Amino acid sequence: MGTHVVVGAGGIGRAAARHLVARGHEVVMATRSGTDPQIEGVRPVTVDAADPSSLEATLRGADTLVNAVNPARYDRWERDWPPVAAAMLTAAERTGAGLVTVSNLYGYGPVDGPMSEDTPAHPHGTKGRVRATMWADALGAHQAGRVRATELRASDYFGPGSSPRTSVLNAMVIGRAAVGRSVWLISGGSDVPHSWTYLDDIGALAAALATDDRSWGRAWHVPTAEPRTAREVAADVARLVGRSAPAVRELPVPVRALARVSATVRELDETRYQFDRPFVLDSTLTGRTFALQPTPWERALAETVTWLGRGAALVAA
Repeated sequence: MGTHVVVGAGGIGRAAARHLVARGHEVVMATRSGTDPQIEGVRPVTVDAADPSSLEATLRGADTLVNAVNPARYDRWERDWPPVAAAMLTAAERTGAGLVTVSNLYGYGPVDGPMSEDTPAHPHGTKGRVRATMWADALGAHQAGRVRATELRASDYFGPGSSPRTSVLNAMVIGRAAVGRSVWLISGGSDVPHSWTYLDDIGALAAALATDDRSWGRAWHVPTAEPRTAREVAADVARLVGRSAPAVRELPVPVRALARVSATVRELDETRYQFDRPFVLDSTLTGRTFALQPTPWERALAETVTWLGRGAALVAA
């Protein structure tokens, strides 16, 4: 079995590590702090993800590098992401490790109809351009024979391990509906279909791509359940915990204006289009190629509600 270095100890990095261990592989989790993730079979190391020499030392003898980093400040992506992406690509080239990048759908920009891996990149705003450039650089290096590279793309995700900062669905919909509170949406309509990716399914695909040579040279969509509106998600959660469906409303304009004092909220305006129109991910190719399917919706919701610590007894019943 192989050795794989996962950079990043957030929910996605931890999920990827668990799935790689479950496949029988050795896993190294690299973070700036070197904190032990407390996952059996995972060895922690300290690394500077923006320093190719630091990464190179960690990667010696490794089969793949899984980039599960997610810079915390959306308003600083243009500054923070490029050196990290460049360092990872350089380190992978120097060591021969394959590069698996965990990404999202920002690079597509506004679309009409479901997004497949062949949907052209027309990024809207800084964050989309950053993501599109990262993949263009990695793909160019792959096509030039300098590295093996692939990228997985998830929609907005939810589930155990998702922090309020990284999962709007956890924080604004599931967590509130589970305790009978009204759901307030920062952006978008309550009845617009949207694809929601389960976090554990991201980890499962990362592990599959890192261990299967069919993955290299293209992007793959994470297996994702059928799209659901925010109102449908809230109703599903309420039914799961035995409550009445909560009210689902968009925040009033004056409140949204006040919220934009936050730099992060202002940056989210850039991706508002994802919630103002149907935003649907097609993961057919991934399912067909790797025999992976999304976690059943009801199970994913139940696991999320339990993890959030709300309605756990009712879910268990």
